[in-house]
Amino acid sequence: MHVFYTPDIAQTLELPEEEAGHCLRVLRLGVGEEIMLTDGKGCFYRAVISAATQKRCVVKVVEKTEQEPFWKGHLHLALAPTKNMDRMEWLAEKATEIGFDELTFLNCRFSERKVIKTERVEKIVVSAVKQSLKARKPVVNEMTDFRRFMEREFTGQKFIAHCYEGEKPLLRDVLRKDEDAVVLIGPEGDFSPEEVALAAEKGFQAVSLGKSRLRTETAALVAVHLMNLTHAE
Repeated sequence: MHVFYTPDIAQTLELPEEEAGHCLRVLRLGVGEEIMLTDGKGCFYRAVISAATQKRCVVKVVEKTEQEPFWKGHLHLALAPTKNMDRMEWLAEKATEIGFDELTFLNCRFSERKVIKTERVEKIVVSAVKQSLKARKPVVNEMTDFRRFMEREFTGQKFIAHCYEGEKPLLRDVLRKDEDAVVLIGPEGDFSPEEVALAAEKGFQAVSLGKSRLRTETAALVAVHLMNLTHAE
């Protein structure tokens, strides 16, 4: 059954314009056909198309089902985006399929990309939510300056993965089940020494993701996978 993202379904029994276009013009579904909706907040809705025009698709909800979370805690990934935006879009898609709660792009000292358009990332995340049959959509935040991000209050565990020398435990060995977790991944030139020091001052624990030297998007996906596995039901 086709799944459509309808974040405002509780207020209006109508698909957003882009979803309505995909439903009616691309898939050529019509009145009387059954579809599945997700509000991205934890619920699925089995619905029937009750009215359709070129740009509008009105539905009647037949059944509402709450999806139990696949993992416990709030899983937050914060990373400096790569110069090649395709890699960030790939990461957003795959991380959503695996499962996490929040994505923040960081503007670091050595960042190669200082501006990012989150609208495209949002669309990819929504598509991945539907494809992987999840009722919860990760939050995608705008680019945030590293120092400003450090001023945020976080609950649970806080980690920073960097390549500087020193004794660092593996992330998989220090993650604690059922706790919120945020992991920072730096740019291709790594975090600056000052950023690493500031993170440590703010209570972030330095961790390793293994012996291999990973690209930014690979490291980020490894972090998401480890968080998900640790916190999976």
